[in-house]
Amino acid sequence: MTHHSKRLSWPLAGQPPAPYKVLVLDDSRAQRMLLVAHLRRWGHEVVECATADAALAAMADPSIGLVISDWVMPGLTGPEFCRRLRQLKRDGYVYVILLTSRSEDGALAEGLSAGADDFLTKPVRPPELRARLNAGGRIVAMQHDLLQKNQLLSGALDELRTLYSALDHDLDEARRLQSAQMQDRFRRFGAVDVSLWLKASGHIGGDMVGCFPVDERTVGVFGLDVSGHGVAAAMIATRVAGILSAATPDQNIALTRRGDGKLCALAPHLAAARLNDMILNEIRSERYFTLALGFLDLVTGQFQLVQAGHPHPLILRADGHVALVGEGGLPIGLIDGASYHSIGLTLAPGDRMLICSDGLLECPDPQGRLLDEGGLIALVKQAAHLRGPRFLAAIAAGLGAHAGSEVFPDDASALLVEFHEGGS
Repeated sequence: MTHHSKRLSWPLAGQPPAPYKVLVLDDSRAQRMLLVAHLRRWGHEVVECATADAALAAMADPSIGLVISDWVMPGLTGPEFCRRLRQLKRDGYVYVILLTSRSEDGALAEGLSAGADDFLTKPVRPPELRARLNAGGRIVAMQHDLLQKNQLLSGALDELRTLYSALDHDLDEARRLQSAQMQDRFRRFGAVDVSLWLKASGHIGGDMVGCFPVDERTVGVFGLDVSGHGVAAAMIATRVAGILSAATPDQNIALTRRGDGKLCALAPHLAAARLNDMILNEIRSERYFTLALGFLDLVTGQFQLVQAGHPHPLILRADGHVALVGEGGLPIGLIDGASYHSIGLTLAPGDRMLICSDGLLECPDPQGRLLDEGGLIALVKQAAHLRGPRFLAAIAAGLGAHAGSEVFPDDASALLVEFHEGGS
């Protein structure tokens, strides 16, 4: 093993000091020879310099960790050399011991102010010199170890930044894919308009809203909210929304075939039971979700609805009256064999139904007060003169005003069904 490879190591208690690379600066050749003889006898590698300028040039060597410098020299004095040394840009700390015959407090303060670490009084006694080198070596070794750990930490942080950047890119892509699930934020089905709004609390969220045509006079609508946040919740939300989409009607769990082979709506409570079985037996996730699923007759306005743990849908009648509907129910994926119940209601021309997640109702204001059902009803009444996406935008703006921020603590979603004149 070379001197260089073990120069910054430190021995256990009772062992001799490890060798270092030491620079000796003294204009006296005899004094240098004396110091160098001691240092080499102790196993240290030594660089000799007769002038401060030569010493400063030699300090380009990063392996030099200790300096022994005379105080009184022609040209730069010891303290002046220290000041110049501390101005150099180099890795690692250099421990400087000044040799002096001066012992007054003012002289020592001058040396410390210039950047010296320790002092030795001439004539130098070898045991004291070795002890001071021992102390300085400990400091240099600890600083070197700290520098290495900082470099490792810096490298690890760079790797984390790279990973986070890649993760952000993937999450942005996931958000775009999730948004594609509800690309049409406004759709018209005869006398019925359906508008959608979704706001994730992070890159992606566990809320989804959507609609799908069943036949020439029936449309299905749904809102769901998966427990928790992040990627896992978003994956389940996207999977369920895909199952309830119009893209693959044969795989839509809320549809069934009549005797003539045509697709028709399954009773909402049976569709909820199917979803519950699928989540528990196929996906087998620890997460559950709330759901509001309904089918609307585009001609009569008759609406069949199941509410599986989702907030109560809200009906805004044409005359301005607001009512909450639904019977609650168990979330999907929580209890094996859970049963659900469908309710029937009728939308008259001019009536609207709002299905929203608890991200709206449980959104707090800066004092922690939740919007709750009363606050939502107030927002709905304030936006009653608006239609479609503009209505939902007003609800979102009111939610932001309540929260005091456009960033909400939970995912939020809403679906608006509007039954126009001429529907019946």
